Amino acid sequence: MNSTTEKRIALISVHGDPAIEIGKEEAGGQNVYVRHVGEALAQLGWEVDMFTRKVSLEQDSIIQHKENCRTIRLKAGPLEFVPRDDIFGYLPEFIDNFLKFQEKNDITYELVHTNYWLSSWVGMQLKKIKEIKQVHTYHSLGAVKYNTIENIPLIASQRLAVEKEVLETAERIVATSPQENEHMRSLVSTQGNIDIIPCGTDIQRFGSIAREAARLELEIDREAKVVLYVGRFDQRKGIETLVRAVRESKFSGSKNLRLIIGGGSTPGNSDGIERDRIEQIVNELGMSDFTILPGRLSQDILPTYYAAADVCVVPSHYEPFGLVAIEAMASSTPVVASDVGGLQFTVVNEETGLLAPPQDVAAFATAIDRILSNPEWRDELGKAGRKRVENKFSWDGVANQLSELYTEILQETAKEPALLTK
Repeated sequence: MNSTTEKRIALISVHGDPAIEIGKEEAGGQNVYVRHVGEALAQLGWEVDMFTRKVSLEQDSIIQHKENCRTIRLKAGPLEFVPRDDIFGYLPEFIDNFLKFQEKNDITYELVHTNYWLSSWVGMQLKKIKEIKQVHTYHSLGAVKYNTIENIPLIASQRLAVEKEVLETAERIVATSPQENEHMRSLVSTQGNIDIIPCGTDIQRFGSIAREAARLELEIDREAKVVLYVGRFDQRKGIETLVRAVRESKFSGSKNLRLIIGGGSTPGNSDGIERDRIEQIVNELGMSDFTILPGRLSQDILPTYYAAADVCVVPSHYEPFGLVAIEAMASSTPVVASDVGGLQFTVVNEETGLLAPPQDVAAFATAIDRILSNPEWRDELGKAGRKRVENKFSWDGVANQLSELYTEILQETAKEPALLTK
């Protein structure tokens, strides 16, 4: 049995594999968050095990990232990709395998940090079986998401019930922005304990290359006006708004304009279908001459793309945090983002970028033009963005805050009267 002094944490991310190549389908901000938090916590002396679902026979069951940080893949349902809305029925098997792993390796987790609603259900069951303490990060709230989409999935009522229960029963909920905190209180429940700890970014990697050098490397003209999108192909990400806004830009007729839509897609999967739809709109609007779809941008090349851009656009219909915005800001590139959710917290309007109403093509076009028209102001916004990220959003800072929270919860446990054991 481990002594309570040992700093051990299980991060659970059922559908978002922290060891997967970032940028693939089902590899959004959540994977990045769990992986970086895990590695930064390991640096602080925690033993970190990150649990996720195994999706193929070829995948290694355990991947060691750092000395005290590893990803453990557990079988739950078929060994194949399953869309997140279809995973719920396989969670009992995930829990069984989690408990077996603990037993086999003689490990006791006194604390789990669950990510997304599927994992929160796993955490709540573990609490009932094992007296485990739970910290939870939503990454996305059903109550908000279902307001922005037309086709509500069958799993919706289950998800909403689980999201309410975890808010009321977890030791602590981590909101990544004041806006997410407000949504939890107004749309989910007034009960439960919430702390605000933002997501982070790698401030050494982003911001490591200057604009001119980045453009040289990507063979982009020095004089070009470069508008960048980075992210998954998903209708809720608002890429269509961006494309139509760039079409309306006053630079649209000039030879200098470049629109780069970076992100991976898998043919036949939902993101592949959305990519095809976006390409069709680009062609219909006669924009294919100056629009580039480079595909998935690897973590090695991503900082170069951010640095090369004049403006990075985040046109999401909803975004609980908006990791892309802080990666761009860390690269000293101003952001034009939807005036929603966590983007209202990460982007300071008129200071590190501009906010526009979601799906408002004219407002996005105006905002993009204001930055493209004024290179000096663009640089000022970029500098302020970099400073904001250094002060607020580095992974080390985030991990320090989480470490303090975990320690506080474990100390509360230690103070509770000891339970009699057989």
